[in-house]
This record gives sequence, structure tokens and C-alpha cells, in this order.
Amino acid sequence: MFEMLINPTKAEKHPWEMFFIGAFYGTLSLILVKWIFSGDPVLSRYAGILVVTFSVMFIIPFMYFSIKQEEEKDLEIQEFSILFKEHGRALLYLMFLFLGLIVAFSFWYIVFEDGNQNFKAQIETYCMINKPANFDGCVSEYGIKQTSKTTGFLTAKEKIVNIFANNIYVLIFTLVFSLIFGAGAIFILAWNASVISAAIGIFSKSDLANLPLGLMRYMIHGIPEIAAYFAGALAGGIVSVAVIKHDVTSEKFWTILQDSLNLIIAAVVILFFAALVEVFITPALF
Repeated sequence: MFEMLINPTKAEKHPWEMFFIGAFYGTLSLILVKWIFSGDPVLSRYAGILVVTFSVMFIIPFMYFSIKQEEEKDLEIQEFSILFKEHGRALLYLMFLFLGLIVAFSFWYIVFEDGNQNFKAQIETYCMINKPANFDGCVSEYGIKQTSKTTGFLTAKEKIVNIFANNIYVLIFTLVFSLIFGAGAIFILAWNASVISAAIGIFSKSDLANLPLGLMRYMIHGIPEIAAYFAGALAGGIVSVAVIKHDVTSEKFWTILQDSLNLIIAAVVILFFAALVEVFITPALF
């Protein structure tokens, strides 16, 4: 039923509407997890994963039809510039969807008194990335027990390499998931949305008044990262759909492969730019 709220064709005309769809899905996922699993002594410990899982269940039908539509464009459009522009339309409404998830997750992280309990795994990931020298202290500060050890202080050059390598790692997983599962790459993207949301909630110090500042803090480098990940998801998904539809036997299949490769190259370049922004620009502003 929910997948009928909007379709890719309508989303291309009104991409901003996907923000509200994403916020609705994120809110509904959190409510369902709290309502169904909060009282379970076992499953409540994995609330962060369950929230992502519910979000993925809501988004997958839309993601599938989006990828299918982009693959059809590959078969119909020959001009590279026009094709890239068409893919840009898809990236735009998918980014609005992603931003909707982030805002909803961040908002409810702050509003719920036990918000950190709904994002345990995300908080650990946040500490692993942002406070590796004091990981145990970081997770304890936000009410999570952990005994893992991590690396110490990193120089600016090491941070760029570390962030870029981590982003490429995520991009590869997104690409592989989209190749194997088609729209399944949305799991990686929804997980990253939840991690960013936990970081925003932490930065906002559980105060809604600080939420806009927290969003700005992470969206400066987060928006290009989001675009790169979705480009990778589209690249793998387009090839996956082409294989399913047996377009692999046609001459246009090589055009599809070339288009996917262009999207991957663009994603890598964007991720390197995002790493530079995260290390040099974001800390200077915040």
C-alpha cells in the first residue's frame, strides 16, 4: 500500500515530495520498532538494525521501479549528456528521500528520552569513526557498553585517507548489493542515514533547538557522499535489471555498462571531494 504513495515518474516532476515520504517512512519505522520490540529483552538490543530494516522494507518497491526506469532510459537515450541529466533527476529525488530519513531519525533521536537505545549500533559506529582514540569512553558517554579497541590520533592526511577509504568501502558494498539484489542497496544507504542521524543527535546534545545546526554540520560533506552512494546504487542496479530482462544479449547492453562505469567514476571523484570537505572545511565552520 505505502509503495503507491508516489512513483518515480511523479518523483521526477516533484522531487521535494520525496523528503516527506522519507520522513514518513523513517517515523513509521521508529514507531513500529518501539511499539513491537521495545519490551522484548532480546530484540530491543537490536533496535537500531530493526529501524533500518523496516525503512528498507518501505523503500525497496520504489527503489526497484526507479532503477528499472533508469535502465529503460539507457536503452532509449543515446546522447551521453542527456542520459547523465536524466540520471541526475533520479539522484535528486533519491537524495530528498535520504534527507527525509535523516531528519526523521534525528528528530526522534532527540525527542525520545531513550533515543540512544534505538540507535545503539549507530552510536558505536559514530564513535568508531569520530573518536577512535577514546572509543570506550565515547560509547559509555552515550549509554552503550563496549570493549572494542581502535586506533589513536590521526593526522589530517591520515584522516583523508581513512575517510576516503571508508567511503569507497561503502560505495563498493552499495555497488555489490545493487548488482546482486538490485534495489537491495537501499539497506546500505538507509544504514548510513541512521548513522548520520545518530551523529546529528549527539552533536545537537538532545536539544531540538540545535537540530538545524547539527543538520548543517553533517550535510556539508554528507550531501556529496549521499549523491555518490546513490550513483553507485543506480550503476549496479541498472546492470542488474538489464541482466534480469535479458538485455545482456543486445548491443545496447554495452551502452548500459559504459553508462554504469561513468556513474561509478563520478561517484569516486565525488567521494574524494567529500573527504576533503569533511577534513578541512567542516571542522573550520563548526
